[in-house]
Parts: sequence; structure tokens; C-alpha cells
Amino acid sequence: MPQLLLELFSEEIPARMQAQAARDLERMARESLAAEGLLPEALTAFAGPRRLTLVAEGLAAAQADRHEERKGPRVGAPEQAIEGFLRSAGIAREQMVEKEGVYFAHLHKSGRPTPAIVAEMVEAIVRNFPWPKSMVSGVSRLRWVRPLQRILCVFDGEVVPFEIDGFVSGDLTEGHRFMGTGQAFHVRNFDDYADGLARNFVVLDPEERKERILDAARTLCFARNFELVEDEGLLDEVAGLAEWPTPVMGDMDPEFLDLPPEVVRTSMRVHQRFFAVRDPKSGFLVPHFITVANIEATDGGKLIASGNARVLSARLSDARFFWNEDRKVRLEDRLEKLKGVTFHAKLGTMYERVERITALAAELAPYVRDDEGTRVFAMQAARLCKADLVTGLVGEFPELQGIMGGYYAEKEGLEPEIVDAIRWHYKPQGPTDDVPVQAVAATVALADKLDTLVSFFAIDEKPTGSRDPYALRRAALGVIRIVLQTRARLPLRKFASDDLLAFFADRLKVLLREQGERYDLVDAVFALGDDDLVRIVSKVNALSAFLGTEDGKNLLAGYKRAVNILKAEAKKGPLPSGEPNDSAPGEEGALTNAVGHMEVEVGKALGHEDYAAAMRALAELREPVDAFFDKVLVNSDIASERDNRLRLLVKVRDAMGRVADFSQVTG
Repeated sequence: MPQLLLELFSEEIPARMQAQAARDLERMARESLAAEGLLPEALTAFAGPRRLTLVAEGLAAAQADRHEERKGPRVGAPEQAIEGFLRSAGIAREQMVEKEGVYFAHLHKSGRPTPAIVAEMVEAIVRNFPWPKSMVSGVSRLRWVRPLQRILCVFDGEVVPFEIDGFVSGDLTEGHRFMGTGQAFHVRNFDDYADGLARNFVVLDPEERKERILDAARTLCFARNFELVEDEGLLDEVAGLAEWPTPVMGDMDPEFLDLPPEVVRTSMRVHQRFFAVRDPKSGFLVPHFITVANIEATDGGKLIASGNARVLSARLSDARFFWNEDRKVRLEDRLEKLKGVTFHAKLGTMYERVERITALAAELAPYVRDDEGTRVFAMQAARLCKADLVTGLVGEFPELQGIMGGYYAEKEGLEPEIVDAIRWHYKPQGPTDDVPVQAVAATVALADKLDTLVSFFAIDEKPTGSRDPYALRRAALGVIRIVLQTRARLPLRKFASDDLLAFFADRLKVLLREQGERYDLVDAVFALGDDDLVRIVSKVNALSAFLGTEDGKNLLAGYKRAVNILKAEAKKGPLPSGEPNDSAPGEEGALTNAVGHMEVEVGKALGHEDYAAAMRALAELREPVDAFFDKVLVNSDIASERDNRLRLLVKVRDAMGRVADFSQVTG
């Protein structure tokens, strides 16, 4: 079946926008084609420094004929309503069909050729493309991320003819700005297009560009017994800067290696887009870097490396100046400056935030490790943890906040626990980031994140939908991960409002779901009002294992049957109160005794936080519950029997409810 090839060629597209642009192009094309009944067998989009490309395989040559039955007004409706329906449907009165007292119009639309649909689709995409930032240039006044230069659009080997504000579609594209032939060339399908670009030094697929960069960079390092310091974010960026990426190794002044390695790497990354290089044995940086050029230089990249080394030296000289100047002022002496740094208009200054974090650290410390040393060190670290925000290096490289504070604290000779707490207090900043587990560091990290959450919830700045400008979801997940890894028995209710507790529950569901647990089990445990995350997760794990057994599945079914009966009876009037008769005969008495025994065993297990034992005690109910429902009629005609059996079901429900709210469990 025919193939569609589209290329939107422009001046340089910012690297940070390329991946989303490819996704948006694919989405917009898919939605437009689907709306017209055209479903490609495959749809792929590519983004690069100068082009957005779309290829759709297996499109029909034309849209299928479409038949539609459109419902109109009822028979006898006002004439005005009927006339309006006729106009909207484009039919004459005699073409209406009456069915069950309602008028219908049977419409037939002949399918249009696919090129006509594609022409409309491309114009809509170009005019409505969701660039984060765009510009207007040229006579056409057409908006694009950078000035649009050409539109290639070919379907089934032929140009799809259209014109958008002076841009006429064609079958021409061009290769690399410097290494290509300099001449535009014709293409009629994707194979021609990809081969032509490759001959003209353009790697179309961003994944292939990334693989090319990594392979060449690793080879350069391996040849000199070094190791590339890999950086996924930087790799994504440099792959968007070069159509023919060519890694080159350069040399830097080894004297700069006396700077903290994070400073060297960040200066390379932020200012120059360089990869750092290290000794694989020691793990220390070596005085070299990898830059990614967009050409294959005739001298092997020596001139490129030399020029980049000079620029890097200038940048690192600036960093060294800040490093030396920052160490002249103690962190403690910087705190006054925090009074001039606004944290949030409704939440005061950064100095006030530090005071809150310090007070929180004092309260939290006993739950992490209950000793006076931890509390004192945590308060000292919390007081100093934001002081590096007013240093020169953090002003230059905000991503080094916390890290530089740790270095400055170390140079001042502060206790190692305080140094580590300052350095680690922002962590974890992502789902794969390391978690601070040393007691002082964990305490300060918890205090920092809890202050953020409590403060923003207090001013009603909560996440909504995909919007989370203050990264509160990340903060809550950080609290959860720290608590679970340190086994801190933290009573969240003491520090969090009800809506914040619900927010923690949602975040815990996300975390456990990623680990393969069921979200409904979190609801079942949270419903009991517990706010100890360590205990909650232990219960969820035990409950999950129990419900995975036949005993668990059958007992859950019995529980739901009991609850449904109780709900139905409660609608008729109040349920009977009191304890069931433990001398009742047969299966009724057996279940009464089993529930009583189970309550005792579950109570012991819960008291020792042995949730596996609690589940084993629940499992003992499975057979007597099954036998009860198999042999006993709850709604007996004898009132005393009916009341006793309802009291028994209440006891079963409530006894099981000590472990979890099984009504929250699905399935």
C-alpha cells in the first residue's frame, strides 16, 4: 500500500524541543488521519537539528465511501426545527426517512483521494503546531520554531500539491550544511530519502545519533585507558545539536582538577556540552573531555579540541574564582543574606524556611534515631543546609546547591554527619536517585521535604492534573522512600493535614504499583487510619501474599457475601447488637468459635507487628465461613436464629476489619 513521506525543513530546532516535537507530529498526524478514516499500518516521526520528518506506511490510496444515519427532530416538531435539520444535513424534505416517530437522514459521502486529505492535514499541522516558543519571519508571516524553509510531501511516489503562505510542497530536501553536496536532491519515498541523507552526512534517527556518539566516545576513551562519564541528559542534548555527530577528545589544564569534580563536570556540561572522562580504576576525573562536533575535520578534530580547551579553561577559571571566594565566608555567616531571598510570596524568606526546617528536624530526629547526638547534629545541619544558595558557585550553577554546601562545610571542619546531611538533603530528587539513609542526613532530608509539602498545602498550592510547579509529588515520594529505607516509625498525622495524608496515600499507591503491588490494598490498609508508612507497607505485602492464596480468595468472597447480606438487612432496620451465641449448633457454632479464636490470634500478631501471622490466623476462617454459607440460612423464619446469625456476620466483618478494610479490595 502507498507510503506518505513528510519533511518540514527549517533553521535550527532547539535540542530540548526535538523529542516532544516528534511526538506531537506523530500524534497530530495520527489523529488527523483517523478522523478521516485513514489508519496507517505504521507511523513514525523523527526530529533533528533542522528537520521534522514523518513516514506513514500502508495508507489507502483513497478514503472509503462513508454512510451515515443522522437523527433529526421528532415527527410533528416545529417547522423551524425541521428546516434547520434539512439545511444541516444538506438534503431535501422528501429525502428524510421516518422511523419510530423520528426523522432520519441517510447521508452518503464518497471517499476523497488521500492526497487531498494529506494536504489539509499538513496545513493544519503547520499552522497549529504546539511549539513552546515560536517566531514569525519572512513575507509569509507563518509561525514556526525557527524560520521554515521547505516542505517535502510525497505520497505513493508523487508530490502532494499544496501551498501554505508561499511555501509550495515539493520533493526536494538537502543534506548536511557543510559536509553535504550543497545541492538539494529529489526523493520519492522514504528509502530514497534516508539513503540520500546518509550520503549527505545526515543521521536521521536520533537514537542512531546517540548510539553513534556513545560508541565513538567510548572508543576514544578506551584507546587511552580512560572511561567516559556517561550522562543521559547531555547525550540527548548533543544528539539534537549535530546531524553528523563526531566525538573528539580534547585536553584540559590538569591544574583545574583540584576543583570539586562536580564543579568541573557541571562547567563542562552546562557551558560547553562536554562529557567528562575519568580513570576507571580510581574513579577520579582525568584532564580530558569529549566534545561532539558536527563535522569530520580533516585534522582529526585537533583544531576543534584546541579551541574548545581554551574556552573550557576560561570557564573553569571563573569557577575557581568563585570556589576560592566562597570559602572565605563561613556558612554560618551567610545566613543573614537568606533574609533577602524570597522562598515564596506567601511563605516568607529562605531564612524563615530554614528556621522551620531546623525546628522540624528536632521533632523528626527521634523517629529516625532516638539519641541526642542525632537531634543536635540534625538541627545544626538543617540550619546551614540552605546557606550555599548565596554563594558564587551556586549562583553560577544552581544545580550544585547542597553539593557545594557540603564541600564548604567540610572545608570548615564540621562533623562528617553534618557535612553529609547538607550534601544529601535534597535527595532523592527522582525515582532512581539515591536515598539518604544515615540518620542525620535522613532527618534533614525529611524535614526539608515535609516543610515543602506542609507549607504549600497550607496555602492551597496543590498539584492539579499534570501541573505540579513546586514538585510536591516528587517531595512526597522522597519522604516515602526515606521512611521506608530507614524504617523510621514516623506518625505522619502529627505533621500532615488530612488532605496531605491522602496525597501521601496516592503517592504510596504509585510507588507500590511500580513494584507490582495492587493499589486497592493500599486503600484497604489506609482505611484503618494508620499513618505509619513502614507498618502500612508491611501490611500491604502480607495482605497481597494472603489474597494470592486460595484461602485468601475464598475468604474474601465470603467476607463480601457477609457484607452484602448485612447491607441488605441494614436497609430494613437496625442490625441486632451484642455477641453471637457461642453454643449455637453445627456450622453456626463452629464459625462463632473460629471467629473468637481468630480474634485472639490476630490481636497477638498485630501487637507484635507480625502481619504474616495475622494473615495465617485469618486463613483459619476460610473453611468455617464456607461451611456456614453452605449449610446455614441466615434469614431464618425464627427471629432469634436470624438475629444470632446476623450478629455472627457482624463479628466476622469486624474481626477481619482489624487487619484491613476488605470492602476496599477489588476482585
